Amino acid sequence: MIRSGRRDRLRAVPAPSLISGAGSTGRRRVDQWCAGWRGPGRPGRVPAGGHGVSVLPGMWTCGWPPAEVRTAGTARLGLVVVGRCGASAAGLERALADVEAGRWRALTRWAGSYLTVAARYGTTAVIGDLAGQHPVHWKPLDGGGLWWATAALPLAQLHGAAVDRISLAARLALGPFGILAERSLFTGVRRVPPGHLLLLRPDDAAVVRFESEPRPVSMPEGAPQVAAALTEAVTVRLDGRPGVADLAGLDSTTLVCLAAAQGVPVDAVTHADPRMRDDDLAYARRTAAVVPGVRHHTFTGSEEAVLYGGLEDPGSAPVTDEPTLYAATARIKHAQLDLVSRAGAVYLTGEGGDVVLAASAGYLPDLYREGRRREAWQHTLAHARVRRVSPLTLWRRVRFLARGGVAGGWRQAASALRAAPNPAATVTPEAVARQVLSPCARWLCPGVRLHLADEVDTAADAFGEDPGMADWSDRQDLMRIGSSLAGWRAITREHGMTLATPYLDNEVVRACLAVEASERGAADRYKPLLAAAFPDGPVPGFVLERTTKGGLDGVAHAGLVRHAGLLAELLGPGSHLAGLGLLPSAGVGGEVAAAASGRPGGAGAIHYAVAAELWLRQAADAPAHWMLSEEGDGRAAA
Repeated sequence: MIRSGRRDRLRAVPAPSLISGAGSTGRRRVDQWCAGWRGPGRPGRVPAGGHGVSVLPGMWTCGWPPAEVRTAGTARLGLVVVGRCGASAAGLERALADVEAGRWRALTRWAGSYLTVAARYGTTAVIGDLAGQHPVHWKPLDGGGLWWATAALPLAQLHGAAVDRISLAARLALGPFGILAERSLFTGVRRVPPGHLLLLRPDDAAVVRFESEPRPVSMPEGAPQVAAALTEAVTVRLDGRPGVADLAGLDSTTLVCLAAAQGVPVDAVTHADPRMRDDDLAYARRTAAVVPGVRHHTFTGSEEAVLYGGLEDPGSAPVTDEPTLYAATARIKHAQLDLVSRAGAVYLTGEGGDVVLAASAGYLPDLYREGRRREAWQHTLAHARVRRVSPLTLWRRVRFLARGGVAGGWRQAASALRAAPNPAATVTPEAVARQVLSPCARWLCPGVRLHLADEVDTAADAFGEDPGMADWSDRQDLMRIGSSLAGWRAITREHGMTLATPYLDNEVVRACLAVEASERGAADRYKPLLAAAFPDGPVPGFVLERTTKGGLDGVAHAGLVRHAGLLAELLGPGSHLAGLGLLPSAGVGGEVAAAASGRPGGAGAIHYAVAAELWLRQAADAPAHWMLSEEGDGRAAA
């Protein structure tokens, strides 16, 4: 029998079906977002606590420090960047020529992570980043006019929009964002897909692609660009500020070495809970011993610092605009940061490195489609050997996906949804570019499954030029990571620090993904791109030769066992997910017990379901993000 270790009770929360923006004023808002108005006259509401941007009338920032809101030009021809941007003041002024010429992509090539808003003679371009850390949403209003924002929840509050349960079902069952690319998690609120911008002209609005497909290059050709982009990404973040960092796997260790090479002391922390049973600590100690300026700290964990710790009060989870997996790891992160918190410091994390430094297994069907079938077979054999799966079973999947491409994989997923899916029958590695259903799919009620299947088929029919499965999957994984990182960012802000994710910078993403996927993702080498990028330091050779990777599996399982009762209640009959038909009406207590007992396949689904449930509760109880513009006295607008 699985026990929780103590009788945890969840704090009750309301369960409205609409997002009204009239929740308790004691609740927390999404704390960093931007918004803009395009329409006749002044808007009836403005963002609560917002600060107007002088260069761009009709734009507000909320929660952003003044140093990270930078402008150039005038309202007639102007530029605004929000976030950490490596452009100098003179560089922003020079970029006004790109604004005037409509060279939008040129405005995304500085180091850092930021939103760009450019105005020229009545036309405005709103440009997010390639990894979804600065997403762009928009909502036309019935009475005329349009609002855009970097958070969807405030836009949903404008007219009490409901959660789009099919869009949320797609996130749970299919994972990637790309299938329902322009649908947000709220009805009537549209999302701008990655690589696209929102172009607001005097008489209309359009979503326009600005990112071009990269020209594939060999690893020797692309590695120097990767080294330059990653080094600049780290340098821009520090800028004389104290450095704090993860020191664990290959990706985070590389960032620590690059930061130390700038002459800035780095407080590096390794999560070394004995239940994790990995070799991160051994490598971290070796690195700290040979890299000058690294002060090493070890977090050995505790009984409470496990997955799902602290969720007795769902309101304690970080407040985010979309579901975040960090809601379940918040207690671990807080305990880890308690060791190294430094006000004003930059916290470097290697998140995103797994995507850009390696490659999705989708490159296997890409090789087959390109006529490189002997090479495809050799790579399939290598992946099957490393993952210990049947080469022939994997090969059949590769050939099937090669024939259908990305859209064909979607159609197969739609068929599986209609057939009451059994995700246990999926094929690895990584289910070949995630073109299969996640374990959450079996929990959807029949009506939701059928509706989602129809939407997926419609999306497949409308799918344009196939970019290749590897490129498509890699970019969807970037969006998945980028959106979830909002939770980690909120946690670091509570400790007075700023999260930095250099691997998700536009130029780092571009440099890495330009390298042939078959070279980045070969199964016989572990992230060879880093070794090619830094052959002469500052990363020690023993780090670049590492072939192992740590993980939270032991701590995650301990959390499942300790909090099984709490999770069964959280995902029980009274959950918001069950109310939307995204969980069985009886809940998933049996699934939780089975996962806690060690049955494979269910733990990941529970993690995603918990993230979604906590987000739904926050959204239902969110305070107003708007105030009446004519009052100007800060009164919240219901």
